Amino acid sequence: HSYSTIAWAASAHKGVIENVDYGYKATTTPGKVFGFFNALGDVAFAYAGHNVVLEIQATIPSTPEKPSKGPMWRGVIVAYIVVALCYFPVGLIGYWMFGNTVEDNILVTLEKPKWLIAMANMFVVIHVIGSYQIYAMPVFDMIETVMVKKLNFKPTTMLRFIVRNIYVAFTMFIAITFPFFGGLLGFFGGFAFAPTTYFLPCIMWLAIYKPRRFSLSWCCNYVCIALGLCLMILSPIGGLRSIILNAKDYDFYS
Repeated sequence: HSYSTIAWAASAHKGVIENVDYGYKATTTPGKVFGFFNALGDVAFAYAGHNVVLEIQATIPSTPEKPSKGPMWRGVIVAYIVVALCYFPVGLIGYWMFGNTVEDNILVTLEKPKWLIAMANMFVVIHVIGSYQIYAMPVFDMIETVMVKKLNFKPTTMLRFIVRNIYVAFTMFIAITFPFFGGLLGFFGGFAFAPTTYFLPCIMWLAIYKPRRFSLSWCCNYVCIALGLCLMILSPIGGLRSIILNAKDYDFYS
């Protein structure tokens, strides 16, 4: 929340730039369409997180009298409110001040004061250090399960140390090689997070509760499935196009 507050407060303090343009950044119809697809992926990434919900809920004490779904539901509601309070001011105020010249990372657009931008980036690092562990935990668990059950490795501390460090090194290599923030968010938001957030839970709910066909809940879930499937297909296309366009003029490892 700290670096989000710095971003929108500094933008508001800087004021609306001269000759601000609120139109599309792209000038062609395909550019506008694919940019829209990429933006959908960005939003999906921002409100993703259901891939770690079960991991978090598993740590909450649960009894038949006090099931964990109660506190978990309240926690999810609070989490979404906090996310909205962090992201919406940045998006609205940032676009109001800079228009379509705003960068994927608004801190780059601000430029000054450098000490404040450095502080915001420090808060980002602190946030990522904690959140990375949570988001990567299901991946760690999956890799270690395959290594032990399929490849017959012994479940030792050394195996866990090596596997996790290799995964972290791999993700760091990808981040350094393709530092295209907006494109990557759009791609992974649609490809990785849309299924676990927007339509797989609906499929699971339908399979478990089997509501009456064409009832309100049945229709709502199928609408969510259709929208989530479209999001999973279209957003990575927009994100991949953005990455390709940015890579044309980018000097890798410069």
